[in-house]
Formats: sequence, structure tokens, C-alpha cells
Amino acid sequence: MLALLHTSPLHVPVFEALRDEDHPGLELRHFVDEDLLSRARSHGPDAVAADVRAVLDRAVADGARAVLCTCSTLGAVAEAAGAPVPVVRTDRPMAAAAVAAGPRVVVLATVESTFEPTVGLLREEARRAERAVHVRTVLVDGAWSRFAAGDTEGCARLVADAADAVEDADAVLLAQGSMAPAQRLTRTPVPVLSSPRSGLAAGARAARGDEGAGAQSPADAPAATGG
Repeated sequence: MLALLHTSPLHVPVFEALRDEDHPGLELRHFVDEDLLSRARSHGPDAVAADVRAVLDRAVADGARAVLCTCSTLGAVAEAAGAPVPVVRTDRPMAAAAVAAGPRVVVLATVESTFEPTVGLLREEARRAERAVHVRTVLVDGAWSRFAAGDTEGCARLVADAADAVEDADAVLLAQGSMAPAQRLTRTPVPVLSSPRSGLAAGARAARGDEGAGAQSPADAPAATGG
């Protein structure tokens, strides 16, 4: 069984649908705690480290063989929590794909708290790949309030418009899983990368006990969009 740590209930049907498409038969169990992200945004991710570990412990007690953290803000905290099963952050395969695309990466996010962990992850993946990376960050104003209100289509449109406005980049990275629907709306020829599909693939490998579960295979690479 693969447990998923979410900070919004809107992620649950997204990952259920991806499981049905790509990993039929994989048992998922969802743990949703919206308060974790609210407090992390106010006080920093480390402020909720103990609570993240408590969620991981509950997941393990329920029989999880691995945990997928779908919140980019909390990904590093979850990885460092010391859980007795593999903990995979959903944005790691996406970050590896962005680094492979070229040195100029633009990170789009709808909340500022996501920038620091995402940029840190990109630099970590660049060191691992022995590549250079130059990161620019762009906050998509108004997108988070639309997502929080349930207007996922409105959020996606704002994110897609921001991606289409990017110039001089080798990849545009959508830092949060909630931004993934914008991929189908973009027109830019620059690859636009999101995390849910490749992140779930990594989580599934970890739950099966496959070696290199956090790494990315070509088949799992986030889709690039050009219109």
C-alpha cells in the first residue's frame, strides 16, 4: 500500500485517476491535513516537522510500505523525518527532468513558501547530475486563492498564462501538484513540467520495493507541452 500525504482534498481524485490510468491494482491511502500547509506558510516548514512525522507514523501503522508527499512545501521535511519506510517527494522526478532539460529553469508557484524547497531541490538534483542550473522564480498572483476556493480551472488558466509569458528558459517547472492542469492550456514551446504523474510512478516503485524508487525513468518523465 502506498500512502499519500496531501495538504488539500482536491489532490485525492487527481491521484486516484492517475492510479487507475497508470498503476491499476495499486492500493492508495490518503492522509489530508490542510492545516500543515497553512502553518508552514506562516512559520516555515520546519515548524510542522513533528506533525508531518506523526502523519507518517500513522501511515506506517496503517500498513503503508512507502509514503508519497504531494506537497512541495513539505517535501524536504517529509524526506528528513526519519520514517521507517521510504518517503518520496512528488516533485523530485520533475526537478530531475527540469535539470536535464537545460540550465535555465523558471519555477512557477502559487504560494511563496514553495520557492525555497523547490529551488533547493533543483540545486540538489543539479549537483547529483553534475550540471549547472540557473533558477528564476515567478509567483502567479491570484492563482492560489482560486484553487483554495475550488476554482481549479481559473487557477489553471492563470498558471498557463504565466507559463506562456516566460522567455529565455529551457524548462518551466510548475512547483505544486495543484498547478498540473495548466499543462494542457499552455502554448509555449518551452517544456512545461508538472509532478503528479511522475511522482506517483516513483511512489509506486517505492511501495513495490524497487531500487532507485526516487529516480526517474524515461517513461515517467513529466510531459512537455507546446500547445
